[in-house]
Amino acid sequence: MTTIGIIGPHGSNTWQAATSYSPQAELISFPHHAGLARAFAKGQVEMMILPVYNTRMGGVLKSFQVMEKMKNGHWIDNIVQPIHLSLGTLDNSDQLKVVLGTGQVIHQCEDYLTDTHPDISLLTVTNLAEALEDIKANERLDYGVIEAETLLKDQGLTIREREIAPHNKTRYAVIGRTPRPATGYDATSILTVPLKDRVGMLYDTLGAFTQRGINILDMRAESNAKTQELQIFIEAEGHYQDEVLVEALASIEHAVIQENDCLKVLGSYPRVDMRIKRIKTFGFIGTGDMSTWFAKKLENEGYETIVTGRSTSLRPEEMIAQVDVVLICVPISFTSATIAQYGKHLMDGQAMILLAGEAEDTLNTALEHTSQGVELMLVHNLWGPAALTMKDKNASVVRTPRSGALCSEFEAFLYKHGAAIHHDSPQKHDLLMGVGQKLPTAISVALAMALADNDIQMADIPSHATLTSLYSILAMARVHNQNPRTYAEIMSTKGEGRRIVRSFAENIIKIMEMAEKEEITALCDQIEASSAYLTQDFLDASMKQSLAVDRVLGKLVNP
Repeated sequence: MTTIGIIGPHGSNTWQAATSYSPQAELISFPHHAGLARAFAKGQVEMMILPVYNTRMGGVLKSFQVMEKMKNGHWIDNIVQPIHLSLGTLDNSDQLKVVLGTGQVIHQCEDYLTDTHPDISLLTVTNLAEALEDIKANERLDYGVIEAETLLKDQGLTIREREIAPHNKTRYAVIGRTPRPATGYDATSILTVPLKDRVGMLYDTLGAFTQRGINILDMRAESNAKTQELQIFIEAEGHYQDEVLVEALASIEHAVIQENDCLKVLGSYPRVDMRIKRIKTFGFIGTGDMSTWFAKKLENEGYETIVTGRSTSLRPEEMIAQVDVVLICVPISFTSATIAQYGKHLMDGQAMILLAGEAEDTLNTALEHTSQGVELMLVHNLWGPAALTMKDKNASVVRTPRSGALCSEFEAFLYKHGAAIHHDSPQKHDLLMGVGQKLPTAISVALAMALADNDIQMADIPSHATLTSLYSILAMARVHNQNPRTYAEIMSTKGEGRRIVRSFAENIIKIMEMAEKEEITALCDQIEASSAYLTQDFLDASMKQSLAVDRVLGKLVNP
C-alpha cells in the first residue's frame, strides 16, 4: 500500500485532497512542513502532498523551501481542491473570544474575521491536532476553530458558520520518487538558487522563454531579507525533456545567470488549470489552414477538437451533436450560407463562434437560424495560418446579447496567448475593416490595373519614387503574390465597409477635379482641414513609424 505524508489531521482539507487523489493509500499526518520533509527524506513515506498555491493567499513559501532542499523527490502531479472552511466551537454559547487555526487558514479568512469578528483575538497554531485536544480537555467554550467541516465534526465541535471564505481553492503538489514521463500536455516547475541581484535579471530570464514561444504559467520572485539575494520560481508549459525547454534552461543558466547548477527542475507533470473549464470539445466547420491552426492551438490547451467539411467522412451535422462549441471557419462568401445550413442543428447550451471577416450580415444570419439558448460571438483574427503565435496580433471580438460563458472561455484562450483583443459592434467592425482591409485591397488591385493600362514597367518605379511612396507599391505586390480568392473575398464583403470604399472613390474624383483646375489654395485648405481631423499626436506617431520603415527600406535598396 502506498504511504502518503500530509500536513494536518484526519478530515482536514489536505487529508481530503490526498484521499481524492489516492483513495487506497495510507495517509500519515504531520503537524508541519519540517516533520513531513524529514519523513520523506528518510523514506518513512513514499510520497508527500504539499500545498503550493491558494487563490486567496497566493504561493505557499514553506512548501517551495521543502522542494528546494529535497534530493530524491520530483513534483509529479497536482490536485486542485475546493476549500470549504467553517467556524466551530464546543457549544452554541455566545462566549467566543478567541479564534484559532493554522497560519494559512487564518490568512484565507482575513476578510471574514475583519468584518464579522473585529474584536476577537486570533491565534495561529502549527499543530492543529494538539490545539484541538487542549480545547476539549480544558473545555475552552470561548475558543472557536476554523477548518474543514469534516474535521470539526470529527472532533465533536458544533458548526457555527459555514463557507466563511468563499471562492477558495488550493493547489497541492504531489511529490514522488520517480520523474513523470511526458503526456503531451505538461508543465514544468523550475527554481533558481539564491542569486545576486542585477539589472535585467528577471527580464532576461523571461526572454529566454518568450523567444522560444514557451508560455509562462506562473512566476514569483523572493528576496532574502538579510542578503537581498533573489530567488525565482517559474512554471512553464512543456516537459523538462522537451528540446525547446532544454534550450531555454541552458540559455538561462549559461547566458543569463552565468552560474553552473543555478537551476533546480522541481519536476514535470500534467498541466493544471485553476480556472474552471466549461468546454471539453470544439468542432470546426471548414477544413482550411486557419481551422487546422486554431485546432492545434486548442489541443495544446487540453481541449478536444473535431474538424469537418465537404471532404471529411464525418459530416458537420453529425459533429455538432458531439461538441460544446461550433466554430465556423469558411470563406467569407460562404459564411452566411453555412450558418443557415447548420445553425438549426445546434441545441440550447452550445455555442457558435464565427471566425469571419464580416460581422453584421453573418451575425444577423446566425441570430435568425439558431435558437435563443445557443451562444453567439464573432471573432475576426487579423493574422493568417503562417503566424507562429497570437502574441500582439489584433483580434476583433464582436459579442452579442447571447454571448455567454462558453464564448468568454474562448475569448480567454485568445487573451492568454497574447492576442490584442478589440471589442466592436457589428457596424464598427465592418466599417473599420473597410479601412484596414477592404479599401487597401481595392486600391492595390486598382493600382495594378492602372500600371497595366499605362504600360508602366516595374523596374522603372524605384528610380522615380521616394521610399515613402513605395509603400503602396509594396502593398500592391503583397496582394498580388498570394491567393487571389482571399482578396476577392475581402473586397466583396457586405456591410459598412462598402461605405468607406465608396466615400474614398467619391473623394478621389473630387480631389482630381480640384487638381485639374489648379485650385491649389483649395487643396491646401483641404489638407490642413484633414490634418486637424487626424490630430497632431497621430501625425507625429505615424511620422516616426514612417521614418523607421524608411530606414529598413533604405538598407534593402542600398545594402
